[in-house]
Amino acid sequence: MKIALLSYSTKPRGGVVHTLALAEALAELGQDVTVWTLSRGGDTGFFRPVDPRVRLAVVPFPDIGEETVGERILRSIAVLRAAFTPDEFDIVHAQDCISANAVDRCVRTIHHLDQFTTPELAACHERAIVRPFAHICVSAAVAGEVSDGWGIHPTVIPNGVDADRFAAASPGAWPFGRFVLAVGGIEPRKGTMDLLEAYALLREELPDVRLVIAGGETLFDYRDYRDRWEKRAAELGVEPVVLGPVAHDELPSLFASASVFAFPSTKEGFGMAAMEALAAGIPVVTRDLPVLQEVFGGVARFATDPAGFARELRAALAEPAARREAGRALAARYTWPAAAARHLEFYRSLVG
Repeated sequence: MKIALLSYSTKPRGGVVHTLALAEALAELGQDVTVWTLSRGGDTGFFRPVDPRVRLAVVPFPDIGEETVGERILRSIAVLRAAFTPDEFDIVHAQDCISANAVDRCVRTIHHLDQFTTPELAACHERAIVRPFAHICVSAAVAGEVSDGWGIHPTVIPNGVDADRFAAASPGAWPFGRFVLAVGGIEPRKGTMDLLEAYALLREELPDVRLVIAGGETLFDYRDYRDRWEKRAAELGVEPVVLGPVAHDELPSLFASASVFAFPSTKEGFGMAAMEALAAGIPVVTRDLPVLQEVFGGVARFATDPAGFARELRAALAEPAARREAGRALAARYTWPAAAARHLEFYRSLVG
C-alpha cells in the first residue's frame, strides 16, 4: 500500500514525533510510506534521522519577515497543496489542520481540539474536522469531544511510545541537582503559568529543587505570554531554567535525570511526553483532564490548580519504587508496531 503521511513541520512537536514513528512502523510492516512536510526555518530534513525505508518529501518553505500567523497559515496550506501529488497514493493521512487543508481527500488524525481566535486558524481547524472522509483520535476522550461537537465518530487508535529508548537511558551530566522537568516550552496550552505558580509554592518547602523547561518549537507567536511569564517569575523570586529545544539524542538522559515530570497542559490528545517520562522511571504529575485520566489513571498524580500541583509534585518527589515500576509497565504497553498494525487495518478497510 502506498501511504502518504502529511505534517506541517520538521520540528520536534508531538504531532511530528507521532508522524515519523508511525511512518517507520508502517515501513517495518512492508508498506511504501512517504512523509510530506514543510521545511520551516531553513531545515532540509527532520529534527532526527529517519529510517531510510521511509521516503521524505520536504517542501521548501522560506521565512517571510513581518508575516502574521494568519498569513503564515494560509501560505503553509497553499505551498503544501501546490507540491503534493495525491494521485500517487492509496491513502493520504493528514496529522494536523494545515496538512488536512492542503489536500482534497484524506484521513485525519485529530490529536486534540483547539479554540482559535485568529480567523484563518479557526477556519483551518473547522475544515480539518469536517472535510476528511475518515477520522482517527489517539484517545477515547477526544473522540468523544469530536462526536459531541460534530456528530463524527472517529476510530480510536492510541499513540505508541518508544519506551525502550527512555527505559534504557542513564542520567546525564545535567547541572541542576533535583529538578522538576516540563517539556513543550512556555505557552498557554502547556499550562506553563500554573506550573510557575506551583513551583514557587514548592520552593517554599524545598528550596533546593529546580524547575527545568525544555522544548518550545512552535508555529505560533507566544512572546506576549512568555513576557508575562518572565515578569511573574521575577515577582515570585524564582529562576526556572529554560533550555529551549533539546537535541533528540540528549532527551532521554534529560528525562532520566529529572526527579519528577510536570505535565500541566490544558489540552492534550494523549500525553506522549508524559508517557516517555514514565518509561524513564520518572513520576508524573499532570492536570486532571478526562483524556489524561483515561491514559494515566492509577499511575500519574493529578491536580487542578497551582496549589494542587505543588502538593502533588512534593508527594511525587518521595514516590515509592513500586509506583515507578507501574509507570514503566504502562508505557511499555503502548508500542508503535501495535499502533501501525491498527492503522494498516483501518487503511485497508477504507481502500477495500
